[in-house]
Amino acid sequence: MRRRRLLRYAGAGLLSTIGLGAASGLQGYRAQSSGGLGVQWLGHSCFLFTGDGRRILVNPFRSLGCTAGYKAPKVSVELVLISSQLLDEGAVEIIPGNPRLLYEPGVYQFNKKRFQGIQTEHDRFGGKRFGMNVAWQWQQGGLKLLHLGGIAAPISLEQKILMGRPDVLFIPVGGGANVYTPEEAKQAVQVLNPKLIVPTHYRTKAASKDCESVGVDRFLALMSGTPIRRGGNALSLRSADLPKDGSAIQVFSYPF
Repeated sequence: MRRRRLLRYAGAGLLSTIGLGAASGLQGYRAQSSGGLGVQWLGHSCFLFTGDGRRILVNPFRSLGCTAGYKAPKVSVELVLISSQLLDEGAVEIIPGNPRLLYEPGVYQFNKKRFQGIQTEHDRFGGKRFGMNVAWQWQQGGLKLLHLGGIAAPISLEQKILMGRPDVLFIPVGGGANVYTPEEAKQAVQVLNPKLIVPTHYRTKAASKDCESVGVDRFLALMSGTPIRRGGNALSLRSADLPKDGSAIQVFSYPF
């Protein structure tokens, strides 16, 4: 019942407007009230974004396969964005409360903020195996964000125009049947030219034997010469923190 109640909030038209209820459960990591963006990695491709007085969650998962050793991201938020309804990206039933949910491509207004879902393919066979993926683009804390979800196909010219140049790009790098390999991820980075690159969807010690992803190091080796920042599972970002020229890579660590 909760899943059906959440899904109804996704708009069917090109431009849909959804409301904002009162915030609840504001525990955990958040950006400072003076501005900026808080980013917390909850495992795999799941991130909590805090800024502009809003808490937004992307791609909650069930703990199995590549996510088996991660704690289920049961956090209180106002808005949930999902890239697909696969179990490692669309486990909305675990989220407490009654947040709004966006899961279809299109342009949405959420409390005067614009969110764009861009349809891509979740496999290398025109979506015939794993269906379609939604990449999410929005601005928060003064930064242009692009979360590619579980993309597996090359970025087309039309998709590139819609995506623009992100300040921060969240990109899958672990390979397997339904997300970019490290080599494909590098090609996408060259197309999008982001300021900060955050790898997602890669193998960690959370993975069970059923996970076919590779670790992040292969992608990092391919990106030789790009500065790498390593830290914990959360950080605060401002526009001034981003490279003035070129790109940098942010690698989060998970608190196992």
